[in-house]
Order: sequence, then structure tokens, then C-alpha cells
Amino acid sequence: MSDHRAPEPTPEPSMPPPGSGVVDRRLFTDRRKALAAQSGGNPSGFERRRGAGRRLSDFTRSAEEGEMTQEQFLFLMAIEAFKKANARTYPTWTDVLEVIRLLGYRKTMPMELTLRNAEDWREASDTPSNVRPERWHERAA
Repeated sequence: MSDHRAPEPTPEPSMPPPGSGVVDRRLFTDRRKALAAQSGGNPSGFERRRGAGRRLSDFTRSAEEGEMTQEQFLFLMAIEAFKKANARTYPTWTDVLEVIRLLGYRKTMPMELTLRNAEDWREASDTPSNVRPERWHERAA
């Protein structure tokens, strides 16, 4: 009788032995291309990857080099004060939005992003923050 078992698969010649820790990235799909295809080719405006001819903005570059603008420093100090006052190591996104609104930021301009599931809106520049309960100012300091 003949043995009709399927032959055992052989590893591709360029694949390293398991556990060697070496991976040839050229064997896999480029993650950036996969993400672009997944988004349907509609960039959101959040992409920060650089390629040929794309440079960081002065705003981003200076912060990454440790030279913050006055606005960046104020935001950082406000977040740190919030964390200390509320004994929070990691504020939630709602907490971050609260701090931003308490700093005086309001949604007064059209957005410069493309978001599929969100509607753009605006408010008057003098709109109250509406992040604190009524009669907040009457609480003991």
C-alpha cells in the first residue's frame, strides 16, 4: 500500500527560524498603505507621517524639540493642575475637554479635518464653558 499523506509545508526560504527575533519587514504589507486603503483614500487630517517633501509644522517641531509655545505650556500646566486637584494620573478625554473649555477655548471656526461620523458646528466666542454645575462659584474654595 502507498502512503498518501500531504507533504509537510516547508518554510519560505527568507523566513527566519522561529524564535530567532529577526523579521524581514519586506515580506509584509506596508502598514501605511494598508491604513490608507482601509480609510478609503479619504485622509482625516490627523496624519502626521512624513514622506518626501512633507515636513513637520513649526508648532509640532518646536514641541518635539522641547521648546513649547506659550499656548502649549499653558495647556500643559492646566492639565497638571487638574491632575493634582483631582488625584488623577490619567485624565479621561472628557476631563481634557473640560480643561480646554475652562482655559477659554470655544468652537468658533469650521474644522480643518474630515471626520466621517461627526457633524461640524460652531458656537459664539463668549459662550460659557458649561462644564461645571450651577452655583459652582458658591462652593468653599
